[in-house]
Amino acid sequence: MGGKQKKKSLLKFFQLGGRKYKSAARVGVTGLTQPTAAPEPCGKGKSRMSGCDGCHRLVNRRQSSILYSILKNDHHTDVHPLRQPGSAQQACSCGSKRKVTLRCPQVACKAASAVLVKTLKFIKSVPCFRELPADDQLLLLRTCWAPLLVLGMAQDRVDFETTETPEPSMLQRILTSGQDKPGDPLEQNDPLSTTEIQGIKAFLSKCWGLDISTKEYAYMKGAVLFNPDLPGLHCLHYIHGLQSEAHQALNEYVKMIHREDPTRFAKLFIALSLLRSINVNVITELFFRPIIGTVNMEDLLLEMFYGK
Repeated sequence: MGGKQKKKSLLKFFQLGGRKYKSAARVGVTGLTQPTAAPEPCGKGKSRMSGCDGCHRLVNRRQSSILYSILKNDHHTDVHPLRQPGSAQQACSCGSKRKVTLRCPQVACKAASAVLVKTLKFIKSVPCFRELPADDQLLLLRTCWAPLLVLGMAQDRVDFETTETPEPSMLQRILTSGQDKPGDPLEQNDPLSTTEIQGIKAFLSKCWGLDISTKEYAYMKGAVLFNPDLPGLHCLHYIHGLQSEAHQALNEYVKMIHREDPTRFAKLFIALSLLRSINVNVITELFFRPIIGTVNMEDLLLEMFYGK
């Protein structure tokens, strides 16, 4: 199958997967449109720290846009988990070098694919994001899709199980040594270590233990999406302001709803910090490599996001 034909088949798979799981986890994003024409990159010919007219216009238009648009466009309803929150196994430090694979890849990969479709729809639905320069949109998308996916898995209560893979014997290693060509795509299908999986499981368990509400998830998504710590951003100050606004809105909401727990905001902030240890390559290999094979995940992601 040709590269383009295989990509089209994969895009169709994700679309079908998203519709299939819509009954279990409704997509609450409406009125989606393609990203509007991006303004000229900010800071062209100027220092980034000095700002620019484009950034000032965005700041003036922002007002309370993230507070309004994220909540308006992210009405995800709680769904029944594949497993109960308390059933998540605690990660054991012993044997962290053992290799594991998904126990039921058909179920886990389809569930992750459905969450990915909803995650991309969420990003596209935020007006603040669409107003950013194209370069900033691409940089944020490439960086934030994986943590947003895991955050969406926590919200939709998508759990997964892994199973150990036997280590090859010394004789097998000797016989197969040198048979794989450099850069062979099949090497990407190697099992992952338990250490690489522990970060994902720990984050899911943390979120389920906190019983996070839909609005709290929405504000957390805004804080993850608008990450000002990425090198190369043109509208750095504007993006930093959006993240600060999301943090502030989350804090105010928590104080209003959870008055009996003054430490809840700190707990949610700690949960978000766990996302930093999650590697985008691990997410790709674990949940999408069994589906897409040797197709480049980033190319497929951009085609899903910007394609019609």
